Amino acid sequence: MRWPRRQREAANKKYIEADAWCEEVEKPQESLVDEPDETGWKTSSAQLAGLSRLVCVGVWALVASGPVLGMLAFVSSSGPAQGVTKPVAIATPASPVGPAGFAELFVAAYLQAGQGTERNLAPYYAGSVALAVKSGTRTATQSTVIASREVQPGYWSVTVAADVTAHDYKSKSQHLGVQYFRVGIKATGPAGAGGIEQGAAAGYAATSLPAQVAAPTAIKPGGLAYETDRGSSSADPSVETARGFLAAYLTGTTELDRYTSPGTRFQPINPAPYAALKVTGVQDDSSGSGQRKVLADGTLLHQLVQVDATDQAGSPVSLSYALTLKSRAGRWEVASLDDAPVIRASSPPSAAPHTTTPNPDAATASDSPSPSNS
Repeated sequence: MRWPRRQREAANKKYIEADAWCEEVEKPQESLVDEPDETGWKTSSAQLAGLSRLVCVGVWALVASGPVLGMLAFVSSSGPAQGVTKPVAIATPASPVGPAGFAELFVAAYLQAGQGTERNLAPYYAGSVALAVKSGTRTATQSTVIASREVQPGYWSVTVAADVTAHDYKSKSQHLGVQYFRVGIKATGPAGAGGIEQGAAAGYAATSLPAQVAAPTAIKPGGLAYETDRGSSSADPSVETARGFLAAYLTGTTELDRYTSPGTRFQPINPAPYAALKVTGVQDDSSGSGQRKVLADGTLLHQLVQVDATDQAGSPVSLSYALTLKSRAGRWEVASLDDAPVIRASSPPSAAPHTTTPNPDAATASDSPSPSNS
């Protein structure tokens, strides 16, 4: 390490000054020869010479220690400041997407497999398998994951709902309905793949064959907030607005802007899936069953509209739409196409509805044990 020019020059100056000082103090002092001083002590020239040499050694020690002390000061100043808290890395939560998708594929393969086709399960389960059912007697026409839970780091319990159809030897089919299967999935790789090993390749393996479990507990949602039945009367201004808006939205025959609040933009379905529309019932959250008049500007009205939409082939399709209407200048306008019908709650109907997803793990805990790590 090279010292900066200024520091080198300062150090050389100290050496020169120290050397000159030592030469000066080492010269003989003729006036101080075994003469008593005022205190009565005698001082010899030998004693003074020894003292001067001791002082000189001390000066040289201070000069020599200068660079060392400077280096220590530099190192201590470049170190981390005391009391500064280092940032703590936040652990990324493991994602259930990979284990859930793998479990869904495994359940579909398991339902189709049977005697003689056990090898089709090898990509999912490495254990020894001997199936009693005949191959192809069951199929999952549809399947989806309804619950996934990390029971241990990198180890998941996944519940799959499958719409199962049975086939007999005469090629007759019988719809068995939706059945639920739980399976344990071991995941490797980073947290994004559901594992705990950063930098490792993602991989999955089932720890056992699926276990069929009971359906999740059905819940009854709170009553809907639409307590007034408006029927399909065209005399009600709010019903007329709903009819015109949904006809434009589903058939594309008119512009949506004529039925919507200023600044509100809706994207119609394109291409239009239906050729005609008929309103079969309207419910709203107003009070009173008589014909509803348009109230003061800014008043909100929540509607649930039932329609029969006729497709291009002439077949009717029944649909339901939740709308929020807003009054302005003596007319009703559509302010929003709601994500879900409003249910009664302690909060006003304009608040966003709260939904609860049933947990099949809790519902079926007594029906079958969770798979264990093998």
